[in-house]
Amino acid sequence: MRALVQTVSRASVTVDGTVVGSIADGLLVLVGVTHTDTSDTAETLARKVYELRILDDEKSAADVGAPLLVVSQFTLYGDARKGRRPTWIAAARPEAAEPLIEHFCSALRNRGAAVETGRFRTHMLVESVNVGPRTVLLEI
Repeated sequence: MRALVQTVSRASVTVDGTVVGSIADGLLVLVGVTHTDTSDTAETLARKVYELRILDDEKSAADVGAPLLVVSQFTLYGDARKGRRPTWIAAARPEAAEPLIEHFCSALRNRGAAVETGRFRTHMLVESVNVGPRTVLLEI
């Protein structure tokens, strides 16, 4: 799994004109799943994201109770090394990815995180205001 983690002053996801998830002063987490990922991978990534010391004063979301907005992002596994058209073959199929994204969110909630989400398999409008800016790519 891969997660692109950004500190944000605010972030939201809109689907069909309706806001389905939003946070203030927390982390926007874009998550991609590949073929070899398991529930253990999701658990490990959830711990890493929640305890990542990326906030002010080297604090983590776990330290300060910062909320997280999790958005599925298969394009994190895009490969554009050849040509100009990315290939998505490293990204897991939706049927395999969706349960792992849900497990990732559940693992965060089990750790005490306030988690908002996008909506899987929809066209989402993601808005965010990056603070810092601070952006970290994690891969498990």
